Amino acid sequence: MSRSLPSSPILALSDLRVLRGGVTILQNVSWEVAPGQHWVLLGANGSGKSSLLSALAGYLPPTSGACSVLGQHFGESDWRDLRAHLGIVSAALASLMHPEEPAARTVLTGRDGSIDLWGPVSKAERAEALLWLEKVEAQDLADRPWAVLSQGERQRVLIARALIRAPKLLILDEPCAGLDPVAREALLAFLGRLIRRKDRTSVVLVTHHVEEILPEFTHALLLHNGAVAAGGPIRSTLTEPNLRKIFSAPLKLSRRAGRYKLEITPPKRGIL
Repeated sequence: MSRSLPSSPILALSDLRVLRGGVTILQNVSWEVAPGQHWVLLGANGSGKSSLLSALAGYLPPTSGACSVLGQHFGESDWRDLRAHLGIVSAALASLMHPEEPAARTVLTGRDGSIDLWGPVSKAERAEALLWLEKVEAQDLADRPWAVLSQGERQRVLIARALIRAPKLLILDEPCAGLDPVAREALLAFLGRLIRRKDRTSVVLVTHHVEEILPEFTHALLLHNGAVAAGGPIRSTLTEPNLRKIFSAPLKLSRRAGRYKLEITPPKRGIL
């Protein structure tokens, strides 16, 4: 009886190190994302999450180590082509969108990674945009200008923009930032449905809030001071000792109905 060979990783980092101006930004980061895995990238502010995303996007070339997407290595292949397999949604991207551009046109800019769409949109192109907006449950936003979209609506449009190129890995950089509690839960519920579709797109959620981690996520990578503090299956990685380390604080972690909650334990003080 023959055995099927394991799939090659979508993303593979090996001892990735980034130095700038004599300062170590990332140190010896190793990480692999295999097909079918959904990861949480967790760390405190300043832990290196944004720097790691910049390295993945090719904007922060590594000083040493290896970085590859679908077996193609940074430095040996055109990173612009490899980046097409990584759909990255970030607040920095949201700030670049033209305020008067309708959502459907914004989605279409994802085909070549441009900002703003020049020229008329054909019927076929509009149909394509509507299809992807429907996939992110936002088809009613097609003709609504960017300026009047809510924060949650903008996130859905940007996710459709990223998915239009059928990336192997969708990276969401703090997608719940700026959302009120109700809007946050609505977006998280949508992300859960997106992951459960099983359309062969792996998802990475970048956050510093364990409350945003859904049951659908399978693995976690914890960063601390630019290095990997822990990584692997989420149940064995997301532990109180590991979280105390990366947040440098006493805390209590609880889990209920597949969702996590973090409580900071206030230090005891003597009576003055």
